[in-house]
Amino acid sequence: MSDCCKKTKKRTDSEYKALINRLSRLEGQIRGIRKMLEEDAYCTDILIQATAANSALNAFCRELLSDHIKTCVASDIKNGKDETIDELLVTLKKLMK
Repeated sequence: MSDCCKKTKKRTDSEYKALINRLSRLEGQIRGIRKMLEEDAYCTDILIQATAANSALNAFCRELLSDHIKTCVASDIKNGKDETIDELLVTLKKLMK
């Protein structure tokens, strides 16, 4: 397991439900794309659905990042853990590739 996966965060019920709902919709979109492929759907139709799934994943990431900044980052800064800012900057660089 990489270092990024050793930390944990207890999410509120509302945070958890919002993120799970986004992932559930994304899973449905991916299953739909697979079905389109299996049923020999036209290329551009599949590409449009794949673009929608990509947008859904980006929305999930934006929501998770927003929650992270409002909770984890804000809390760490208040507690003098300024290294969290560097961690956030590294994460943002990875997201913007």
